[in-house]
Amino acid sequence: MSTVTEQTNTIDAPTPASTNNQPDGTSINKADNQIIYSIEDIQKLLPHRYPFALVDRIIEYVPEKRAVGIKNVTINEPHFQGHFPGRPIMPGVLIVEAMAQVGGIVLTQLPGLEGGLFVFAGIDKTRFRRQVVPGDQLVMTVELLWVKQRRFGKMQARAEVDGQLATEGELMFSLVS
Repeated sequence: MSTVTEQTNTIDAPTPASTNNQPDGTSINKADNQIIYSIEDIQKLLPHRYPFALVDRIIEYVPEKRAVGIKNVTINEPHFQGHFPGRPIMPGVLIVEAMAQVGGIVLTQLPGLEGGLFVFAGIDKTRFRRQVVPGDQLVMTVELLWVKQRRFGKMQARAEVDGQLATEGELMFSLVS
């Protein structure tokens, strides 16, 4: 008698036995020193709330450089009532907003800019390559390209589903007072 085991490549938070909770509430995965933010951590850093909180977890964070976040797409989200009845597709503008929120995790923690409110200043070279539908897990990687005058920033963003590119583009931000 033989048994078959199935291995999946999903992105999950580390189990409590493999994490070390830090004084600031974040977790560090002992295996690879990855900083991971829960939804509670994200809500401390970003002002977005339901129905516009579009990041469920940060699975990788490199200070002043990049963040990788996930969004679990579910049919319960309000935009699916009208986009589109009988064929729910996540609106591209919300995919871009979700990527921007991942970028906000990096921007809001830059030295001297902690707690600042960053808003869109521009979106360039954005392309939609694959539809995102309920049941998908959107994995968004956002890298800081530059910050000027401690007020403007530009980031490269990409969103994938099952390893396939869904959306990519450049996002520009401005710090508002």
